[in-house]
Amino acid sequence: MQGVAVTLLTEDRERLPVLQHRLEGTGMGSNVFSHVGFPSSSTDPVLRQMQDVRTEVVVVDMDPKNAQRAISTIELIQANTSEIAIFAVGEMNHPPTIVAAMRAGAGEFLERDTTSEALIEALTRYAASRGKGRTSSGRARIFTVMNSKGGAGGTTVAVNTAIALQESQGGVLLVDFAPLGHCSLHLNVRPTFGVVDALQNLHRLDASLLEGLMTQCKGGLQLLAGPQQPQSMAPTAAELARLFDLLVSHFRYVVVDCSGRLDQTARLLCDLSNAVLLVAQADVVSLWSVSRIRAFLEEGATRDRVRIVLNRYKKIPGFTDEDVEKATSCKLLWKVPNNFQSIAPAIDKGVPVALENNEIGRSFQSLAAALAQASPAGEGSLDLSYQNDRGDSSKKATGRLLISPLRAGQ
Repeated sequence: MQGVAVTLLTEDRERLPVLQHRLEGTGMGSNVFSHVGFPSSSTDPVLRQMQDVRTEVVVVDMDPKNAQRAISTIELIQANTSEIAIFAVGEMNHPPTIVAAMRAGAGEFLERDTTSEALIEALTRYAASRGKGRTSSGRARIFTVMNSKGGAGGTTVAVNTAIALQESQGGVLLVDFAPLGHCSLHLNVRPTFGVVDALQNLHRLDASLLEGLMTQCKGGLQLLAGPQQPQSMAPTAAELARLFDLLVSHFRYVVVDCSGRLDQTARLLCDLSNAVLLVAQADVVSLWSVSRIRAFLEEGATRDRVRIVLNRYKKIPGFTDEDVEKATSCKLLWKVPNNFQSIAPAIDKGVPVALENNEIGRSFQSLAAALAQASPAGEGSLDLSYQNDRGDSSKKATGRLLISPLRAGQ
């Protein structure tokens, strides 16, 4: 078999022979270029040399004491090369580093002191996917939907947002990470496989296997279903990074239903997401919960990614958008009007209301359009804001996406 052309990059001269020995032990990889030091700019000769020797995989060795330099290198390689897979080699006991490497563009994250076996598995996955076309260019946007409290309507928002995105943009995957998956009921499908199967088969998961685990839904939406029996899923940061790296490579948008979760998995999913939609209602319990959940999700993080979606919204005299944001310390993104007469039958029949041409259907369609059109805001976040009740157009910030929230009865 033709060996995979591999470049090795490290800042530690003593690590280079270790990496070379590990690669040689795979019997799969051919070390076409090795370098002590990381490229520093898009014009760095190291990048040109990597391309001149037709590198297929670059292994970036991460110094535990300065992981950010390696992460910046991964970003640089991702931005300035094409068709080169990136494997990060670092310590598995620091989830933020793993997530940051994945977000920067690493397709695999391997334990720094592991043997050749892990590299064999990674190269096998690469070899299996090599030559297969991807269904989309670039990396998908990830939107995670969570509840501020039980029954707030998180699954309803996730399903209808995914349906609306599929109708208008295409290339959408809905992933059900709830402890008990309800998305399949909302979509009236009977999945055979789902998220649990994907996590259990990460060692051999490729595009073909992933396709077999998904359920085809109305309009072309794909569903990676949640467990059909109550089940506790607690994947590691590395496992989530591996799964989502594959997902974002094959879809334009990934919508995650994280209803019923407030654990480390929820926090990791938040870290992986471009935006987190925290579904609440305009009541004391919901708004009290929002502020605490937002603080939990973004603890120690720098990205401002959590937004409120007010579900079943009815205008309360004297209670403004500014009051909502002040009470929650969280920005308000959208208001879904209260229409139980439409929502309840839609859920029972498994026909998402986003497919309907009524007030609430148009609300989800507009929300999906806003998410799709939002511009990047740095560190993987999106510039999601809205025009508040005062509606002073002279105060609109130029270059920002302004979302006019729907108000029930107006």
